[in-house]
Amino acid sequence: MSTDFKLACVLFDLDGTLVDTAPDLIASLNKALAEHGFSTVAPEAIRPFISYGGAAMVRESMGAGTDQEIQAAVLKSMLDYYQTNIAEHTAFFSGMAETLGIIEALGLKWGVVTNKRKRFTDPLMEALKLTARAACIVSGDTTANSKPHPEPMLEACRQAGVQPQECVFIGDAVHDIAAGKNARMKTLAALYGYLKPGDMPETWGADALIESPEQIPTWIESFTCR
Repeated sequence: MSTDFKLACVLFDLDGTLVDTAPDLIASLNKALAEHGFSTVAPEAIRPFISYGGAAMVRESMGAGTDQEIQAAVLKSMLDYYQTNIAEHTAFFSGMAETLGIIEALGLKWGVVTNKRKRFTDPLMEALKLTARAACIVSGDTTANSKPHPEPMLEACRQAGVQPQECVFIGDAVHDIAAGKNARMKTLAALYGYLKPGDMPETWGADALIESPEQIPTWIESFTCR
C-alpha cells in the first residue's frame, strides 16, 4: 500500500459494520411473517442476508417462489414494525464505541454510507446519539444511485469536506468494497459482519480484512502515527 496515503475520514457501512441491527430487523421480520400466517425464521438463518436489505430477508425466509404480492405485503409489515422499534436491541459491535472514540481523538472525521433508506437511517442514528458526531450520513435514497455505485461515496466526501483518496470505507458485503474501490478509496472488509454462506471476502479486493472492530484502530494508526 502506498506510503503517501493521508487518511482524513473513516466511512462505515451501517448494518453489520458499525452497529448490530440484526436483533431488531429479525424481530420485525418474524412479527410480519406471523401476522401473515407464515412460519418464523431462526436468526442464524436470516442474519447473513441483512446487508442485502429487507426484500432479500423476506425472499430468503419465504422462498423465491412465493407470490410477489404476498412478499411485498410481508415486507411492508416488516418495515412498519421496524420503523417503530428501530433501536430496541440494536447496539454497537464489541469494540466499536472505543474505535469511534479513537478516530475522533486522532482528529479524523467519520461518517456512514448505507443502502438503508433515510426513513430508517436518520432515526437510528439519532437513537444511538451518533448524528451530531458523524461528518456525513448518506442513505440508500440520498443519491440517485446506491452502492456499489460510487455516487453515494462521493456525496459522503462532499458532506464531510474531504477527497475520496483521503478516505477508507469499511463494509461487510461485496457491494461495499466495490463502492469504495469505485470511488478510489481504501477499503476494509468487516469479517465480523453479516457475511452470506459462500462469501469469499478475500477475493473482494479490499486493502485489508478486519476480524473485529478492535483491529480498525491498528490499521488507522499505521497511517496517522508515523
